Amino acid sequence: MLRATFERALVERGRRSIEGMWLRRAFFGWLLPAAFVLPLWLLVGWAIFNAGGWAFLWVLFLAIPGVLVWQLLLTLLVRARGTVRAHRAVSWWDVLGFAVWHALVISLGFFAENWWAPAMVVAILVGVGLFWLELWQLWSEARPSRLLMQASSGAAYLPPPAERAEPAERDVYIVTEKQSRPSS
Repeated sequence: MLRATFERALVERGRRSIEGMWLRRAFFGWLLPAAFVLPLWLLVGWAIFNAGGWAFLWVLFLAIPGVLVWQLLLTLLVRARGTVRAHRAVSWWDVLGFAVWHALVISLGFFAENWWAPAMVVAILVGVGLFWLELWQLWSEARPSRLLMQASSGAAYLPPPAERAEPAERDVYIVTEKQSRPSS
């Protein structure tokens, strides 16, 4: 009864994880191109929305190199995780973090004076938060876990107990000394 319940729970968990797999895989595929598309968007947005000379200097010397390097760094941290490499899909935390950060970077390309500065501050904060999120996920996956393991299909299971070598029977010899009597 307990085993059947456990197996049903594993099947249900696997079904739930596969339902959104296409979105997580799409984000996995988007991470590397995003390192080049997002900085390019900032340059194109400057040209389309006539942001001015100071904005061009900001785009050319700060935004393009910063977004490119930061996105590549985050992509490497994501791809360093074993589950991401095995499933070729990011986690739901990654989907949320990258969606928010990319939306903020895209919004910076519109160069709207009313909200551009607060959006830039929030984009920087979210980018730093995303960096710490990726480090936390990498650390959590790298830490050994004894209780629950995951198969490459995503199903969780309890590993079989390690076989312990029983100590061989040993012959034990007890040596006693005979006490000598004092001679008189």
